[in-house]
Amino acid sequence: MTRSAPPTDAPLGPLVKKVHLRLQRLADDALAPTGLDRREYAVLRVLIANEPLSQQALAALLGVDQTTMVAVIDSLEAKAAVTRRPDPADRRRNAVQVTPEGHAAFRRALAAYTAAEADFLAPLGAADAERFRAALHLLLDAAGPKDQAGKATG
Repeated sequence: MTRSAPPTDAPLGPLVKKVHLRLQRLADDALAPTGLDRREYAVLRVLIANEPLSQQALAALLGVDQTTMVAVIDSLEAKAAVTRRPDPADRRRNAVQVTPEGHAAFRRALAAYTAAEADFLAPLGAADAERFRAALHLLLDAAGPKDQAGKATG
């Protein structure tokens, strides 16, 4: 039995959602042995690139609400992956930093996530995978800053 060509007129929203859900499943499966979930991995990724950050800044960068961010940081703190201390510049805020254990956990998770992404993109081949990534960046760059953070723009 041969597969017919996929329809090119399918609505983009549901298609993007299905592809995103598939990537999430692959990422979840890959990250499970590392002891981190997708949200924890994302927080560590952002922190390592920008630390220290306030919980509020982290939530804004990742496009999640404050309650979710507090729960993720609580979980990472319980795993000794981050510390949370009053921000010296504004003691009303907490500054979050990655611990040595958090750096090690991130390295393991990064390797697992990178492998999952490679598996996800493999059907495209290297050149098309790069074009796909570039096209996604182009679409994001065309969006406003609020839209890039996952917030509705209007």
